[in-house]
Amino acid sequence: MQEVSIAMIIDGKKISENILSEIRKEIEKKQLKLKLAAVLVGDDYASRIYVRKKQEACEKVGIAFELFNFPKDITQEMLKEEVRKIAEDLNVSGIIVQLPIPKGINADEVMKAIPDRKNVEKISPVVCAVQRILDDYDISLENKTIVLVGRGKLVGGPLSDWLDKKGEKFFGIERIKDADVVISGVGKPKLITKDMVKDGVVVIDVGFSHDKDKKAVGDVDFKEVAEKASLITPVPGGVGPITVACLLRNLLQRMK
Repeated sequence: MQEVSIAMIIDGKKISENILSEIRKEIEKKQLKLKLAAVLVGDDYASRIYVRKKQEACEKVGIAFELFNFPKDITQEMLKEEVRKIAEDLNVSGIIVQLPIPKGINADEVMKAIPDRKNVEKISPVVCAVQRILDDYDISLENKTIVLVGRGKLVGGPLSDWLDKKGEKFFGIERIKDADVVISGVGKPKLITKDMVKDGVVVIDVGFSHDKDKKAVGDVDFKEVAEKASLITPVPGGVGPITVACLLRNLLQRMK
């Protein structure tokens, strides 16, 4: 029987802890008093998980956290006004609006109510997380066939802008069989299967959704694809924790 090679699993939790440790040390050294305000609209299950993870990370590094939860039927203008009020609080160092928000509300318009100095997501935490993975695992994109699956506002859009600025050519899912590096952020369970990728591929799964048992899953059929990949991120425990840590690093950097 042919021996199956298993990919090296990227340890997002370890990378996250390293970043959070750096943040905590700088906060203690400079005796900073920081506060992150999170705006949540409605009662989406996944969004509540995201917000809780951010709160837990804040507690680890000594950043105060406050959640502002609004009903899903709030109007766009009312939400913008509430965000403005939060921004006026001198104790609030940074603000996040947890996406997605209900249909009928333009997220871009709401984000305009956040002053630049308090917009900790102006620099995409997802881009920061992917860059950190590439750096920590010494993965070069030069002369590689890169496939980016999904062009959404949270993941694919910022990543495509980042790759463009780096001058890296990339393709959509139609070229996935040729890909040396696959980055996916669709939010569709098991979208990417073993037969779709080549041996030795690097897979960064930024997708996040839940199966019928409310178990967190990514876009990649992890168990199968890991048999062919050289490096792969798990879900949970991969890109997600790093993204949260990068968000707090953005907050810290805006106070410099």
